[in-house]
Formats: sequence, C-alpha cells, structure tokens
Amino acid sequence: MTPDQDRRILDLFGIELPVIQAPMAGATTPDMVVAVSEAGGLGSLPSAQYAPAQLSEALAGIRQRTARPINVNFFCHRPPGEDPAAQARWRELLAPYYREAGLDDVAPPGGAGRAPFDDAFCEVVEAFRPPVVSFHFGLPEPRLLDRVRRTGARILSSATTVGEALWLAGRGVDAVIAMGAEAGGHRGNFLTGDMSGQVGTIALVPQIVDAVKVPVIAAGGIADPRGVAAAMALGAAAVQVGTAYLFTREASVSPLYREALLAAAGDETALTNLFTGRPARGITNRLMRELGPMSGLAPAFPTAGAALLPLRQWAEQRGSADFTNLWAGQAVALSRIATAAGLTRHLAGLKAAEAA
Repeated sequence: MTPDQDRRILDLFGIELPVIQAPMAGATTPDMVVAVSEAGGLGSLPSAQYAPAQLSEALAGIRQRTARPINVNFFCHRPPGEDPAAQARWRELLAPYYREAGLDDVAPPGGAGRAPFDDAFCEVVEAFRPPVVSFHFGLPEPRLLDRVRRTGARILSSATTVGEALWLAGRGVDAVIAMGAEAGGHRGNFLTGDMSGQVGTIALVPQIVDAVKVPVIAAGGIADPRGVAAAMALGAAAVQVGTAYLFTREASVSPLYREALLAAAGDETALTNLFTGRPARGITNRLMRELGPMSGLAPAFPTAGAALLPLRQWAEQRGSADFTNLWAGQAVALSRIATAAGLTRHLAGLKAAEAA
C-alpha cells in the first residue's frame, strides 16, 4: 500500500494487508483461513459447508492456531417451500442422463441443501464472537442482524448493483463487497434475479464507491497484483479474491476440479443456475453446454442439486466432471501460487511468491 491509499478496511478489521480470501463452500479449509490471516490478510470461513455444531468445532480449531482476525460467512436466503411440480419438471429434463447412466430407478436424495443463517448459527457467532461476519444474498432478518451487531462484529455483505449497495448501506453494514460479474461462485444478488444487467467490476466499483459512505471491497476478476492495483485506483479499500485461492495447497479441491481449473481459460466460464437453482459462475461442462447454462426449469435454490447428485457421483466415478459444479471466475488463468500465505502476500505486492 502507498501512504495515500484508503486504510479504512485495514483499521476496521485490524488486518495488515487489504486482501480478503473469499469464503468458498466446499473448497475453503480452516488451514486456508489460518494461513491467510497469519499472512496479514483476512481469512474467511464459509458456514455453508457446516452444520452449526461442525462450525463451532472448526472455529475452535482455528482459534487455537491464530489470534488474528477472521471472517465467518453465512448465506441468508429464504428456504423455498415444497414444490413437487417443479421438482418433477426438473427430473424430467434430466431423465435422458439418468437413462444413459442406468440410474432410472435411483431416487434423488431429500433435503434442502445449504442452510441459511438462523438462530442456531447466530448462537455460534455469539459464542465465538468473530471480528468480522459477512453475508451472501442480502442480510438476515433484523432481529438476527441486531444480535450479530451486539457481539461487536463488523458486518459485510455483497452487492452486485448500486441499488443493492445502497440497500445494504441503509441497513448499517460496515462495508460493502462490490461483486463484479466476473466473480466465480454464486452471485450475491438479492434485489433482482435478472442477470442481463449484472455489471463488471471495473464499472461497478467506482459507482458503488460514489454511492455509499462505507468502505468498498472489490471482488471479481482479481487474481494478481495488477487487479489489486486497479481496484484500489477505482476507490476500493480492499479486495476479495476467490478463484486464485483454489490453486493453493490449502484448498479442498478434487483432482477432477483441479484438472479443470488448470486447463481453463477466462472465456470458458459462464453463469449457470443448473447446479443449485441460483446463478453462479463456473467452468463450462457438458451439462451447461447441452441444457444451456441458464434454465427456467431449474428449481429454487438450493434444491436443484439433489437431482444432480446421482449423476455427479456416477460421472465422477468414471473420471468425468460432466455433472459437477466447477465454480471459477473469469480470472481463472491468472494465478498459480502454491500457498495461501504466499498468494496473500503476492496480491499485496510484498514479494514474489513461489509458483505452483
């Protein structure tokens, strides 16, 4: 950082480097969180991969290994009601793949999938009092948000439009994550489901910076020091980086996923709702090519994934990621740093990091 750069995020979170590791459910490990925070950035643990008791266990382990600030992230979507008709239409669309796999008699597993922030998760926050708590898909209901605020946590959430940023700022968040369309994983949109108007990072960040008084964190398409410098020049006080951390040895990434990441170029990702029911950016695979990345038949988030699970398991056993969500952003080809600590320092421009 140069002396004239915005220090608000550094001072707000008590971190040394303006680098936040994105919380990536399924890929982020406690090892990654500890490594990033110990390197001076902000490690982020996604609750979406845990039940409340498991989250408590993970946080206890992290606390034993670092006293540095960390972020705990939660989804705050509204669970959908039962919709047998939508599920039947979705299963009918997938029926040819079931026949191909010889799975005609296999019933998809039940369950709603990823759980939103609720009283049980809030009790974990109250017990562990993480310095930073972030949300995806807006904010939880006011009574829960007030409980989080009373712990002293700094509160963040993602905005994909200026309107969403203003909505968040009006509800008292401490900082806004400006999530450009380039970002991998689930879009943070919550005021609109129209993906045609989603804005790229370079246009979104300065508009949100001009619209809100709280500090802005840039996310999307940032994977090396050039992207960090560009975000800072646009007025961001920090960056949030996800895809680049998937290449580090601390990431929990399957061999098939890693192979796809290493082979991918930025123009080989697309927004898709096929895997969960909400738009998310990932590497294009067979399912996305043949059905089209966006489908009006995909049932509501997070229920779409249940019917895909038998197909995913069948394909992965044969060495194929045809039915696997391969979340990645458009900067997927820009970073190959081997460690989370090395990547964090590299992003901040402190030293050349080791190559993977």
